[in-house]
Amino acid sequence: MGLIKKKNELDVNVRLKMLIYGQPGMGKTTLALSAPKPLLVDFDGGINRVDYEFIKDTVQAEKYEDILDLLNNEDLSDYETLVIDTGGKLLDAMAEYIIKQYPKMAKRNGSLTLEGFGQRKREFSDLLKLIDTKKKNVIFVAHRQTEKNGDVTRYVPLFGGSNYDSLATELDLIGYLVADDRKRTITFDPTSESEGKNTCNMPSVVELPNLKDKDGNVVGVNNFLEEKVFKAYRARLIERSTEGEAYTKLMEQIDADIETIDCIEGANNYKDNVKTGYDHIGNSLAVARQKFLARMSKLGFVYNKDKKEYELPSEQPAPAEAPANEQKQEEKPANENKPADEPQSGKQTKGAKAGK
Repeated sequence: MGLIKKKNELDVNVRLKMLIYGQPGMGKTTLALSAPKPLLVDFDGGINRVDYEFIKDTVQAEKYEDILDLLNNEDLSDYETLVIDTGGKLLDAMAEYIIKQYPKMAKRNGSLTLEGFGQRKREFSDLLKLIDTKKKNVIFVAHRQTEKNGDVTRYVPLFGGSNYDSLATELDLIGYLVADDRKRTITFDPTSESEGKNTCNMPSVVELPNLKDKDGNVVGVNNFLEEKVFKAYRARLIERSTEGEAYTKLMEQIDADIETIDCIEGANNYKDNVKTGYDHIGNSLAVARQKFLARMSKLGFVYNKDKKEYELPSEQPAPAEAPANEQKQEEKPANENKPADEPQSGKQTKGAKAGK
């Protein structure tokens, strides 16, 4: 099998890589646990802040090796999503792991050197690849930190520091969680106040349901991400894949129909029916018209703007031949342009005879 794939042959990855961040007490971990069949990998004691009704299976990780051991040696068949809380603590543990392996990548204060940050970026990418081989979604939970630039204040994830941008490129969704009294919203689009990433075509801002009433009674099911994000994302990918297959078949039919055009009547019939004769998808109408025009050019058919139809190119009349008697009059004798003293062919002058 070749390396080049048609659009309908591309592998569709329906697994999500997501980051949720916000200030403490916003319910970030609980929201992350609303993903499909979650397993919490707790680096920061986040499980202790989740209401008992919403607690899920948990790995209480102390070092980066714990998550590697989990992914390489544990049976994860009961889970679809890894929730890593917090992403910042995971990266700290990852840095310690790197320094153990490469002591020269540590500064005297214990932080990573520039080379060490590069190694952490590679380790982070490798972790995501490992999670993907296990066919799991992954959600990172992060606290927020404040950045000020003059009078502008922005709230950004506590996730990688100056290395944040390079890590964020690996993710599909980044959502900022905020609350106003009992109303909570998550913002996926980047704004002047917060980070965001929205490759899944989610609404810019989504209101979250309340799971408990004012008296603390459970009034909702914790399945927001599964129902409103993951299912919508998967449905869109499947729809796009199905549409791609239909588009490919449609273009094959258009190519076959245009190739059969070999006369003026066929050209004009196709011109009149190209818009309504197919169930067009995306830009298929524009592509069909381009292909049709190329066929007309190849056949030499010309479009008459006044009649609004194609016709054969008009033939230019051949130049009329001159009458035979005129041709004879114009013919010149063979010796017409010869000098007067030039001998005629086959004859000798008197001087020539005298020289004998």
